[in-house]
Amino acid sequence: MGYKSLQACIADLEKNGHLIRIKEEVDPYLQMAAIHLRVFENQGPAILFENVKGSKFPAVSNLFGTLDRSKFIFRDTLDKIKTLVELKNDPIKAIKHPFKYADMGLTALSALPMKKPAGTLRNFSRCHISDIPQIVNWPMDGGPFITMPQVYTEDADKPGIMNANLGMYRIQLAGNDYILNQEIGLHYQIHRGIGVHQTKANAKGQPLKVSIFVGGPPAHPVAAVMPLPEGLSEMTFAGALGNRRFRYFYDNEGFCISADADFVITGTVMPHDNKPEGPFGDHLGYYSLVHPFPLLKVHNVYHRKDAVWSFTVVGRPPQEDTSFGALIHEISGAAIPKEIPGLHAVNAVDAAGVHPLLFAIGSERYTPYIKERKPQEILTIANHILGKSQLSLAKYLFIAAKEDDPGLDINNIAAFLNHILQRIDLTRDLHFYTRTTIDTLDYSGSGLNAGSKVAITVAGDIKRKLWTELPSWFDLPRPVGNYKMALPGVLMVEVPAHVNHKDIDNIISIIEYRLKEEEDDLDGLVLMVLCDDAAFAAENVNNFVWVTFTRSNPSHDIYGIGSYTEHKHWGCTGPFIIDARIKPHHAPVLEKNPEVEKQVDKMGEKGGALYGII
Repeated sequence: MGYKSLQACIADLEKNGHLIRIKEEVDPYLQMAAIHLRVFENQGPAILFENVKGSKFPAVSNLFGTLDRSKFIFRDTLDKIKTLVELKNDPIKAIKHPFKYADMGLTALSALPMKKPAGTLRNFSRCHISDIPQIVNWPMDGGPFITMPQVYTEDADKPGIMNANLGMYRIQLAGNDYILNQEIGLHYQIHRGIGVHQTKANAKGQPLKVSIFVGGPPAHPVAAVMPLPEGLSEMTFAGALGNRRFRYFYDNEGFCISADADFVITGTVMPHDNKPEGPFGDHLGYYSLVHPFPLLKVHNVYHRKDAVWSFTVVGRPPQEDTSFGALIHEISGAAIPKEIPGLHAVNAVDAAGVHPLLFAIGSERYTPYIKERKPQEILTIANHILGKSQLSLAKYLFIAAKEDDPGLDINNIAAFLNHILQRIDLTRDLHFYTRTTIDTLDYSGSGLNAGSKVAITVAGDIKRKLWTELPSWFDLPRPVGNYKMALPGVLMVEVPAHVNHKDIDNIISIIEYRLKEEEDDLDGLVLMVLCDDAAFAAENVNNFVWVTFTRSNPSHDIYGIGSYTEHKHWGCTGPFIIDARIKPHHAPVLEKNPEVEKQVDKMGEKGGALYGII
């Protein structure tokens, strides 16, 4: 729909049964987040909090909590946008089928940003950072954060909206050493457009001007998170998706203002001006810890007369950002495969925190004249994938050859891993990338942004029948305690808490010594995962991938029975072992506050605001 504002979207959702109002006073410290999380878990509606303690502004969350609701919001434009992205990757289609794509001109027109007169600022009033809902999501968070921002910056070499960047980077509003109402923290990860802009501003010795938009038409936050093809700006995408041109103007200080935003915070980042930011409960299911990030000196805080604060809550997947990801895939799922020759599909596995784990399917067409099929082309494709924008943050990439099973589905975690483990050659198929970059939020590596990757490339016929249960003769010696099958061919092995993490080599040696006795009978066991709680990790496939791939650094934590290095290539006779225990340098796991959860429970009782929803 061509919503003119966030309020228009809220009214439409409410009219059609997709939104509830909570009229009673709610506490922005933990309670609002707990309500949001519980409603999301129950696939509930969007939530309008009318009475936020300590603020005159209402707040809304869970707008994009389900893919169906996102499709409803963009019901008039979604198909056109998918076509626009398709044409961006294959423009010749418009020439071959002119009548089919005849209305794309109108869509393109709505994509052009519209500059408004500076007098539009009269539609806004001013307030302070402290007037905004001070929402704290998790108990150990360093303060209140903006979790649904649209952060706007311009290129110092090519100023203007057409070369600007709009991204979603979290903002810490208070806490730590920030001077209230004067300073806020700007957190952005590597491989982000804003980083390029700040680098250019630093080189010129200039402050980087930043405008933070909150609210506005729902197309705007979606545009801020879209991994758009090169040359397609977020503002033009927002206009096309919302069927309403992105309206903007500049205030008296030269800051860009989104004319339809509910709130706009303007400020500057001086070269190399940082302050500690965090902790923050993040989308991997752990806290990101305190680190120096750019300091934003606040100039103005603008708000519309009827402003509504928009927020979300992130944590261990699935969360609302999972639904964001589903919408992104709906819009541009076919774009990335077309950019990498031979790639048919790629999936950043949400249950594993997105960036830690990728599944991919590629073609294996090299040397068709040789009978034995082995990974060749998919090795090339793997390198393409791990060099592609945010896909380059992945730690584990499992890639299979389409020709081995044309019906293989990258979204079926268990079936995909089954395919891999049936065919993997552990002496050949693991390829490591050491001392490289990983996700800023991932603390399994050797430092901030630093870690390793492994590409597991599999092509060829089935080599083994995987164990679905342990044979009667199988046992492991002390100190290893409990162990349990998680998936066919996968065993979770619990290491007691009193065992020092530095003793990993001794543990591996003990396991290897025992299994060497049964080496000829081990073919059906391909992967062993050392963990803190085998029952939890093996309970379901989501627990398995979350534990295994968020708590391990490939170069440091992959071992193998009968392991060896030949000409710098690592392999093993099998099984291979991943140490996925929580290490001393890892970040704490997110845990809910029991007392706040009891408050939410009461809201779900008869007569409560959430009765019938949670």
